[in-house]
This record gives sequence, C-alpha cells and structure tokens, in this order.
Amino acid sequence: MIAKELISQSMFPLQTSDTGESALNMMQVYHIRHLPIVNHEQLLGIISEEDILIHDAKEAVGTYRLSFLRPFCMANEHLFEVMTKIGRYKLTVIPVIDQDEKYLGIITMESLLQFFATHFSFADPGSIVVLQSTRVSYSLAEIARIAESEDVTILSSFINYLPDTNKINITLKLNRQDINSLKSTFERFGYEISATYSETDQNEGLKERYDSLMSYLNV
Repeated sequence: MIAKELISQSMFPLQTSDTGESALNMMQVYHIRHLPIVNHEQLLGIISEEDILIHDAKEAVGTYRLSFLRPFCMANEHLFEVMTKIGRYKLTVIPVIDQDEKYLGIITMESLLQFFATHFSFADPGSIVVLQSTRVSYSLAEIARIAESEDVTILSSFINYLPDTNKINITLKLNRQDINSLKSTFERFGYEISATYSETDQNEGLKERYDSLMSYLNV
C-alpha cells in the first residue's frame, strides 16, 4: 500500500483566500486539527488549529504565519513512511504530492487507522502476547519457530524499543486463543512474558463478574 492509494476522496484543501473561520469549520466537521493550504495545485504548507487561534479568524489564511513549513509525503511512499511522518510531526492529516510537487490530496489519521484495523489481522480472532527480550538476542525466525512448534501462527508482529535500556517489547498477534502451552515454551527459551490478552480471558472475566452479580442479587 502506497500513499496515493490512501488519499481521502471527501476532503479538500484550503485556498489562500479562505478565512480562518472556514478552516475551523472544516476541522470541526472532519474532526481534525490540521489542513493543507494549496495555491494553483502547489502545496504551500499546513495550517494548524493553533495557527488560527493566534491570528484573526476573519482574515484569509494566506496571510497567516504557519508553524509548519511543508510536511508532505510523496505519492509512491509506503504506508509505514506515511505513518512515520504523521507521528514525527504529530499531524492529523498529511498532504500527498507527486514528483513534480503537484498537490494530489490528503491522507487522514482516521483512514490510516481504518486501514491498519482491516488489513493487519487486528480484527481476526485470537490472542496477543507481549514478549520482552534484549536487542542483540532478538530473532523473529526463532520466535516463529517456537510458535510453530506449538501449532500457533503469528498473524502480525510489532517491536518497540524500551527507552534507556537494551531491551525491546515484541507484540505478537496469534491465531489461537488458548496460548498457555506457548507461554510456557517461550519462557523455557528465556523470553519474559510482559502481558497477554485473549478473548477467552475477557469472556472468563465477564463470566466471573456476572456470577458475582447473580450471587449478590440472590442474597
């Protein structure tokens, strides 16, 4: 998936003649805090809600001094690069341009989240386990082999580095709900289990709360 395939078809950029008031109205409608400003298909920059609030909202946005210069992504950039830039600049939208720097459209954070939710196994039934390991000993091949030895398939995986340490958290989405045996196997191989989440655990917790409520009502 590349940037141009994620462009929203329902949102349009601001023109330099648009007022701050109209920009705020658009932001309210689409639940965003940023909008690109375009002049004759040229991206001029991104205006934020804060930019408008420190200026006269009745004036044209073309007269504003913007806190962002020109954050953008190229049409052929990968989804992960788009996510990186949105995170780096803390944006709710990011404009897309082509190789000639022609403005093509907007990608919203909401559309990115929806894409991740539907295409990265988040909605598939199963469970989640978070492992902790050192950076130097991390091996996805070994983790996959351990999972396969327990007849478990890894649907997706994510890594985040723990600040000021040499450790990492490895989050695995698995296709099985009962992972007690797999957890024991991971621990035998020296992996620390930081957390687990499964639909089975949630259902058991709900049942326990329901039973407690019924017992209370019967007293």
